[in-house]
Amino acid sequence: MTVEVPMTRFPRSPSRIRSSRAGRCAATLLLIGVILPFAAPSSGAAQEGAQASERIALPAVCNDGDVSVERAMTERRSIRSFADAVLSLPDLSQLLWSAQGVTLPREEAPEGFTWQWMGGLRTAPSAGALYPLELYALVGSSDELAPGLYHYIPTEHAIEMTADGDLREALWDAALRQSAITEAPVTLVFAAVVERLAVKYGERSERYAHIEVGAAAENVFLQCESLDLGTVLIGAFRDDPVREALGLPEDQHVYAIMPVGHVPADWRPWY
Repeated sequence: MTVEVPMTRFPRSPSRIRSSRAGRCAATLLLIGVILPFAAPSSGAAQEGAQASERIALPAVCNDGDVSVERAMTERRSIRSFADAVLSLPDLSQLLWSAQGVTLPREEAPEGFTWQWMGGLRTAPSAGALYPLELYALVGSSDELAPGLYHYIPTEHAIEMTADGDLREALWDAALRQSAITEAPVTLVFAAVVERLAVKYGERSERYAHIEVGAAAENVFLQCESLDLGTVLIGAFRDDPVREALGLPEDQHVYAIMPVGHVPADWRPWY
């Protein structure tokens, strides 16, 4: 079944309002298999083997918005509080793509490429095109998705639930109780499998993982600016408790957390 989903936009405060982009993009949401069951919220750590594991194809993305890169860079700010509003599935689709979306698909590795091939080139640069990042969306408030942790699959532009229930409180506790995490309807979590880099770059792998996370996070900042959304980059958290709260594999280490939501009408710069 194919459902046409409009790319909904929400107004910002008067100081940050932009011209309408209605009609610029239309997204198509494909539901794969059965509909994802909606699970009751859970206050504990992530449950191993979430019952719902069907992949959900995300709405098509826009690659020609109305906000220039220069304007997005000029107006970008860190937003630490959010309006009480859900994040639409088309907006989540655009954000995930901006961080790790495939822009040049290629099934076979280029000639002479002897490492693990990740299916093409992406929106963010990666040392040696090895792409160690694993991107997750922790959904707490949505009209279209059950609360839970969703793993982004770049080559399919799809998501898959890995843990069910509203895990925002567990992540908030592991991330030094920063209120942006509990206020945001969705939080993006950047993890990395450093071993993918180590096969080529050895002891410099950790450095390259940090660089890649920074590039992907800036993409999210600029995409949020284009979508009239806000976000903040969080690096202060307890590593093992965060991984345990989300139930991530042991070879995946969390590097950054980005709560995302709508900017409150009364938002003002901190200065």
